[in-house]
Amino acid sequence: MDNQKIISILNDLLHIANDRLEGFEKVEGKIWEMNHDLQDFYEHMTSQSKIMKNQLINLISEKGGKPDDSTSVAGGFHRAWIDIKNAFLLGSLESSTLENVLFGENAAIQAYQEALDSGDLDDKSAEIVAEQLKTIKDYTHQFKGVLDNKRDARL
Repeated sequence: MDNQKIISILNDLLHIANDRLEGFEKVEGKIWEMNHDLQDFYEHMTSQSKIMKNQLINLISEKGGKPDDSTSVAGGFHRAWIDIKNAFLLGSLESSTLENVLFGENAAIQAYQEALDSGDLDDKSAEIVAEQLKTIKDYTHQFKGVLDNKRDARL
């Protein structure tokens, strides 16, 4: 296996972890406070993202790489777009924000799946990435279920 390729993939996932953390921080506290049923998910997703970030940093270091502990350009553009959209949003800021969280989580799932499907990860890295993917999928599924229930209750 090519260590540089593995390090590159792991650094890409580290960017995703940082994007998730920064995105979670941008969600206004009021939105979580108004949605106590979602606040627990938020806290769990945040703590899990920090654990995942540390796991990725450790894997990169073990491979002799330098962790690129920044966010991605695409994530930055997405957050800027959300800020612009929310500045002009006439409808429900709460609903839009929660949908954006779900959009971001689905993008993370896709990136993790692509990393696994590449076949370029060594066994240990692939195992950790697969565990992280499962965690993100599980939280996203639960989060989506709560959002769907909230939508159904409004109808």
